[in-house]
Amino acid sequence: MAESQDSNAGGAVSNGNGAQPTLNIMAQYVKDLSFESPGAPNSLRGRDKAPSININVNVNANPLSENDFDVNLTLTAKANVDKEVLFNVELVYGGVFRIAGFPKEHVLPVLFIECPRLLFPFARQIVAEATRNGGFPPLMLDPIDFAQMFQRKLAEDQAKAKVQMS
Repeated sequence: MAESQDSNAGGAVSNGNGAQPTLNIMAQYVKDLSFESPGAPNSLRGRDKAPSININVNVNANPLSENDFDVNLTLTAKANVDKEVLFNVELVYGGVFRIAGFPKEHVLPVLFIECPRLLFPFARQIVAEATRNGGFPPLMLDPIDFAQMFQRKLAEDQAKAKVQMS
């Protein structure tokens, strides 16, 4: 039996005028997708040791209007065995988000934590399919802690600001 929940149960904060904060995905899209396997077909043969895989993640956000933002999640993965590149995949996956009713101090965390968290499962699937279609086992990226990424970026920006002031 389902229980009813208070409409403010998720800890949502009202902005004072009675409007509840909203986050809507207006569109999702592949902005750029690249898969390279420069050594194919030799790179597809079986190996005694697992490749080293270097994965990079980046998030960018740009305003489109007062409440609409374009958020891009960039995932790159490069697999090497010794100096041989097995594959290199890069995906820029974007979403257009409508954010309304949030206090100004909450907008950046929503853009850089919640929006990429919503985009990630779709981007992860695209990377897995690209590597599988390239002849390799699907690369299943581990979940990403976007909150930790955001906090680390804030700390780096604050450290840079302190260095520039002195």
